[in-house]
Amino acid sequence: MKLKQRVVLLAILLVIFIFTKVFLIDNLDTSAANREDQRAFHRMMANLHVELDPRLDHTLQSPWEIAAQWVVPREVYPEETPELGAVMHAMTTKKIIKADVGYKGTQLKALLILEGGQKVVFKPKRYARDYVVEGEPYAGYDRHNAEVAAFHLDRILGFRRAPLVVGRFVNLRTEIKPVATEQLLGTFMTVGNNTCFYGKCYYCRETEPACADGDIMEGSVTLWLPDVWPLQKHRHPWGRTYREGKLARWEYDESYCDAVKKTSPYDSGPRLLDIIDTAIFDYLIGNADRHHYESFQDDEGASMLILLDNAKSFGNPALDERSILAPLYQCCIIRVSTWNRLNYLKNGVLKSALKTAMSHDPISPVLSDPHLDALDQRLLSILATVKQCTDQFGPDVVLVEDRMTLSHL
Repeated sequence: MKLKQRVVLLAILLVIFIFTKVFLIDNLDTSAANREDQRAFHRMMANLHVELDPRLDHTLQSPWEIAAQWVVPREVYPEETPELGAVMHAMTTKKIIKADVGYKGTQLKALLILEGGQKVVFKPKRYARDYVVEGEPYAGYDRHNAEVAAFHLDRILGFRRAPLVVGRFVNLRTEIKPVATEQLLGTFMTVGNNTCFYGKCYYCRETEPACADGDIMEGSVTLWLPDVWPLQKHRHPWGRTYREGKLARWEYDESYCDAVKKTSPYDSGPRLLDIIDTAIFDYLIGNADRHHYESFQDDEGASMLILLDNAKSFGNPALDERSILAPLYQCCIIRVSTWNRLNYLKNGVLKSALKTAMSHDPISPVLSDPHLDALDQRLLSILATVKQCTDQFGPDVVLVEDRMTLSHL
């Protein structure tokens, strides 16, 4: 064989060797990642039930100090949280030392400061569990139990981007009124034998107060994020116009996602994939009201999309608002880890897991059975949507590997 032929043959063999090695390494990495996803899922399932226990045997820190240290740019709480029960117990039992009107917004809420100086947002009960909110998917008052359920769904999906939420009963007469600011106190009234308040917000009306059962009011409390992590508000690229007869661009432009991909912070980094994770999360809970979202300030698109204000959820179990999934079916990309987790939750696992996760809550049962059934049905729709994407573009385009190392140092 001539020298030239030998060189060509060696070059071909070298190319084949390199491609084979790269292919094998990629497959091994993918397989290892998938195995880690499966292990993470089993860890989550093993720790679903959280006992509200005040004991913190291994630390001298307060529950509030522990929770504050959990927060990092890509998650609100870590995967392994042995202190979670103690923090949530404190949220539902610690003495209220101050009560004020809620931060600005459209819905009724109160800002409470608990013993130790921790802020929490209190959202009162407005509906019975089996009440169905008719009309637009964003209609009705906030649902306090939806905040509780959404937090536990965030745990189950492995996102860890929702602040901690737990149910709480408060005595408006003995726990709130003695420590209320004049502004909040001025909104209290008595309706029949029930103590009520209507607060201060865009839609708050004296004619539409939230009323306790006697003096005892059921609600949810959401842990305020540490002040060292200031929030930045962003308009959601798939937000609605909320004006009859006026569509947002994404509602009529099939190539809308291509335009989003050219716009900061969606042109690089994890933010667009966070938007798609959030669309999946919102579709499962029936939340069509995420017109804005928050991230940590000055993050240049690197921090997570924080899953705040999930109370416009679980309104109508019979309504599956497909438009919530627009980021998914218009962009046709999804994290491999999210895809894996959704598949692990098939065949009734999601409903069972969420029911178990919420069973410890003081206001349990948190959701009615029709809402739990709706979750499993919506999951099937999400999986079918991703399959349509992979059939059209191929799994190599649709399934995006995006695993970011999270540091708690």
